[in-house]
Amino acid sequence: MIRVAAKLSRATSSAVRSARLVPSSHTPCLLCPSPPFRLLHDGTNGPDANPVAIQMINYALSHARSQKSEESYGQGLLVLEQCLSTQLSEGQDAENSRGLVLLAMSTLCSERGNFDEAIEKLQGIEELRQSSLGVRVAAMEALVGLHLELGQDDASSVIADKCLELVEKEEPKTGGGNPVVLSARAKAAKGLVELVHGNLELAETFLKGCENNEGSIGSVALSYGELLHATQNFSLAKEVYKKVIQGASENKDFSDMHAFAACNMSSEEVLLAATCALGQLEAHMGNFGDAEDILTRALSKTEGHFGSHHPKVGVVLTCLALMFRHKARQERSSSLMIQEGLYRKAIELLKAPPLETDESKAGRSDVVALARGGYAEALCVQQNRKVQGEKMRSWAEAAWANRRLSLAEAIEISDPSSKVPVIDARICRAL
Repeated sequence: MIRVAAKLSRATSSAVRSARLVPSSHTPCLLCPSPPFRLLHDGTNGPDANPVAIQMINYALSHARSQKSEESYGQGLLVLEQCLSTQLSEGQDAENSRGLVLLAMSTLCSERGNFDEAIEKLQGIEELRQSSLGVRVAAMEALVGLHLELGQDDASSVIADKCLELVEKEEPKTGGGNPVVLSARAKAAKGLVELVHGNLELAETFLKGCENNEGSIGSVALSYGELLHATQNFSLAKEVYKKVIQGASENKDFSDMHAFAACNMSSEEVLLAATCALGQLEAHMGNFGDAEDILTRALSKTEGHFGSHHPKVGVVLTCLALMFRHKARQERSSSLMIQEGLYRKAIELLKAPPLETDESKAGRSDVVALARGGYAEALCVQQNRKVQGEKMRSWAEAAWANRRLSLAEAIEISDPSSKVPVIDARICRAL
């Protein structure tokens, strides 16, 4: 391991020296695998940050994601740990740099499912009192997202309230980010919490209008689109989803403090979730050909970013399976074999516990319950497998904790007036 660390250190130093001599537009961005990442102070919205630290962050993330293995992620984290211990001095630029390194570390940890470590890194940013407001808002937004993904809704609500309080009482310093956009991000984090709680009217008070702020086309707009989707304003939701996808695809300049995020709120995860949400929306509108194409694209993108065995691949597979079920019911056709294959693979990737296990111990329980509930329906129509299906249905109903709609309502979308579920692939929750 010491040899590996030394090798990585030499490679990082070489990359930094090269970057100083020959600036490149192809340096990987902080929280995405491809766009360039610029975080040098530009006198307006860009933060002060150590350029060596930025280069080490870029190298570490690129290396970690190159192989998508435990070893490559571990080596990427080693580079970031070295950056924290050797490259940073004192002052606001040092605290900003430390914050950015911790955001990057938390993102790598969360991508590998190490949520406790990711949360620990994000909490460390709270101690950086001289860091910019944008860095701290990004950390709190990510904490909200991770706690929601873990099913820790009370904790996410408390953090969202603290984030709102922070942006209300503290003006960003020069280079600290656009205050209007940071406020919108704080409100959107709280709005997402209320969406998960099923409080659509309350969620609207936080989300409506936020998406119109310049720079709020990412996670903020996605949450607003999901609100529109859940309230069946399909046409406007479709416009918002497309805007998010276009913005995330074209966003290649991260000089603004409000443009970066971490963990399941990063721009790459927002792009994947928006694509997945658009596919679900097309299915709810009865456009099954478009839905299949979009969800298949979301599946490919998710596998490309996380690897083919990641639980979030199981989330997209669940959306595909539910789409085929809805299509079969609408067209009075059968796709049991396709549905069953998708549900089984989704359940495997989601690491669902055995049926004999307490359902409260299931991670990503919303999506696991939907996958098992849908699979149960496919089994129950087969006489020789009905007993197995009923057992699976009972488990799924016990695991389902959504406050807005029942598991049956989420699986059976029978007519245009029915409530529709929206699976948020960022946080793996049904809204």
